[in-house]
Amino acid sequence: MSTTRPAAAIRAALTVPQLLAARAAAEPDHAAVTQAADTLSLRAWQARTQAVAAGLRAAGVRPGERVGLLYGARDWISYACSYTGVLAAGAVAVPVSTRTAPAEAAYMLEHSGATALLHGPGAERFDTPVRLRWGPQDVAALPEAGRVEGPRPGDPAQILYTSGTTGRPKGVLASHANLTYGMRLDPPLRTLAHSRVFLHAFPIGTNAAQTMLFNALTAHPGMLVTARFAPDPFARLIEQHRVGSVFVVPAMAIELLASGALERHDTSGVVLFGSTAAALPPSVATGLAAALPGATIVNYYTSTEAAPTQTSMIFSPQRPAAIGLAAAGGALRVCDADGRACPAGVTGEVWMRSAGGASRSYLDDPGATAQVFRGGWTRMGDIGHLDADGYLFLVDRESDVIKSGADKVSTIAVEAALHEHPDIVEAAVLGLPDPVLGRTPAAVLVATRELRLAEVRRFLATRLAAHEQPSRIAHVGELPRNAGGKVVKHRLRELFEPVAAPARTSASTGTGTGTGTGTNPGTDAGNGTGEEAATHG
Repeated sequence: MSTTRPAAAIRAALTVPQLLAARAAAEPDHAAVTQAADTLSLRAWQARTQAVAAGLRAAGVRPGERVGLLYGARDWISYACSYTGVLAAGAVAVPVSTRTAPAEAAYMLEHSGATALLHGPGAERFDTPVRLRWGPQDVAALPEAGRVEGPRPGDPAQILYTSGTTGRPKGVLASHANLTYGMRLDPPLRTLAHSRVFLHAFPIGTNAAQTMLFNALTAHPGMLVTARFAPDPFARLIEQHRVGSVFVVPAMAIELLASGALERHDTSGVVLFGSTAAALPPSVATGLAAALPGATIVNYYTSTEAAPTQTSMIFSPQRPAAIGLAAAGGALRVCDADGRACPAGVTGEVWMRSAGGASRSYLDDPGATAQVFRGGWTRMGDIGHLDADGYLFLVDRESDVIKSGADKVSTIAVEAALHEHPDIVEAAVLGLPDPVLGRTPAAVLVATRELRLAEVRRFLATRLAAHEQPSRIAHVGELPRNAGGKVVKHRLRELFEPVAAPARTSASTGTGTGTGTGTNPGTDAGNGTGEEAATHG
């Protein structure tokens, strides 16, 4: 295949500093970012960007060098200026949240080869050997400076680390052309034009947060960001600022619904309610549509590797579980084990094609890059199928599919069914070892009351096949999540291991344990023979 067209597209693309400079010149007083009582105008954003860029160059940071950005959830304005300043200097930004464990943050900075670090308050506990380390006072003291000669579209811009839910985080390298795909210096209509402000609570260092940062740079409304998500304060911000666009992860949507916060506050100004990072359970999407009758509920699907390509799906009762069609100029297909496209209705691996000829890659990992990035396509690591109209339906993460006997169980499908229970607030499903079947489903629940396994199974009887029924359950106060809001399922296995033997012994009476002591979760399990017979027929 000729590479002339993609190469030409990359050369014709823009850089992030070009986008900021053009917008700041056209709308200098536009409030780009608001957090608490602080606001960042485009004029101030551009001025601080150039100060940081000139300061880095004067300190010896050369184009192409990696610069770590270690900021907390309260530091969005400082982070935004530092990020674009690093890019304007021609360097490569490595965003890291202070919510990250110190050892993991140190790994990211070391693995990326960061030679400098810009950080906010609270970063003192992160001991990182870099030659240049600037705290808030250092950055604030940088004098105003003229424009620094910036990067080219094909130059590397950022290294963003994956969530690490299935292993050690990988550094994903993106160029300016990848980040700015589809953007113009003078667009006839800016995105989210229906809103005056958009709201989110995503932590720095995630792909969702980077999307919001670029919305602040290029979209019509300004960004309103809160340091910490809690249902009532979040809904109060929607009411106070008449927010038109809201972006959440499914866990936030679930909390907003379960708490009743959307009913206690005036959210009638919401026109777009978008969810990202994980599949939105159909029952939750249905609840959101009822709670926000004037809003369009949209589910977005992408990954750190595939961005900016994504699918988007306006919630439809006719396709409640659909993830959507390819958007942002990309393409979508489902492939078999040999990489051949599957026909509609056939389950396979989800692939997405990068838009604009500028794909991403893994940093210093050619083997993993060759496995995941194939001729402009990105293997998503998810299993799914397309319907006759091209809509994508996810079955599961490839690593989460439970092979139980001769059957395969989708944890997404089981979780969606559990979410329909009126007393279950959140649910996560994983496979546990079984001596006969290999693995069987287990469910970890956040519920308004303690539920017994038999009760849960009765509820699911008309919703799931016998082999999809959970054989064990555990209750917790909250599910463990990473910074991006995804459930860290390997940590859930620990909930069952300490009580595995007692649970089977107690459950041999047919009643299950149903309780926990100390810090152990409440668990409920069937015995090794009776439950298998009940589950698998």
